[in-house]
Amino acid sequence: MDLGRIMVGSIEIEVRFKPIKNLHLSVHPPDGRVTVSSPEFYDLEKVKIYLATKLAWIKREQKKILEQEREGEKLFITRESHQFLGKRYLLRVTEAGRPKVVLHHSELEIYAVPGSSAGQKQKTLYNWYKRELEKVILKYLSKYLKQMDVQLDTFGIRKMKTKWGSCVTDDRKIWFNIELAKKPEACIEYIVVHELVHLIERHHNKNFIILMDRYLPNWRIQKRILNALPV
Repeated sequence: MDLGRIMVGSIEIEVRFKPIKNLHLSVHPPDGRVTVSSPEFYDLEKVKIYLATKLAWIKREQKKILEQEREGEKLFITRESHQFLGKRYLLRVTEAGRPKVVLHHSELEIYAVPGSSAGQKQKTLYNWYKRELEKVILKYLSKYLKQMDVQLDTFGIRKMKTKWGSCVTDDRKIWFNIELAKKPEACIEYIVVHELVHLIERHHNKNFIILMDRYLPNWRIQKRILNALPV
C-alpha cells in the first residue's frame, strides 16, 4: 500500500507498506528523494519513530548525493567530452548519409546526417550505447547465471531515473539503466550480480548480503565507486 508522503523533521519521505519482514530505507539520486518500505504489520507511528532515528543518516546521504559531480548538458558537438565504460572520450561529429558511431583510441565519432539536431545525435549515440552495454551484460550474465544456478527469462535496457537496475522477480526479468554504458565494467558487473541475487533473495536482508559476498566479494567497493561517479 502506497501511503504517500509524510514529513519527518524537515524531510519529506515516501512511505509504502509491503508484505516484507524488515524496514528498507533508501535515499535516491539524483535529487536525494527518500523512500521507506515497511512491513504491513507495522503501524505508521512505529515507522515515524524509526525514521526519526535515521534523520542524521538521511541528511548525510542527501548531502553526498547533492554534492556529487554531475555531467553538464550535452550539445553533441565536436571536442565535447563523453564517457564510455568508465573512460573519457572526445566527441567527433562527421557528416554522413547514414548515422552510426565508431570508437577510436581517444575519440567517439558520430556520423550524422547534415543538419541533425543534438537530440538526433544523442539518439544515435544512445542506440550505440545500448548495443555495447548489451554485450557487457551478456558476458556477465553468462558467467553468473551458471554460478548461481538461476534462470533469467529476459533482460532489457532503458532510461531509469533513480535506479541502476531493477529485477521483476515474478517475471524473472531484469531492467538495466542505459547510463551504465558510461560506467566502468566492474560497476556493471556489480549491478548484474546485484539484480541476479534478487532472483534468489527478493529483499535486501542478511541473506542478500551473504549471497553478494559469496558471488562478488568486492561488491561494496564497486558500489562506492558507482555512487561516486558523475550522474
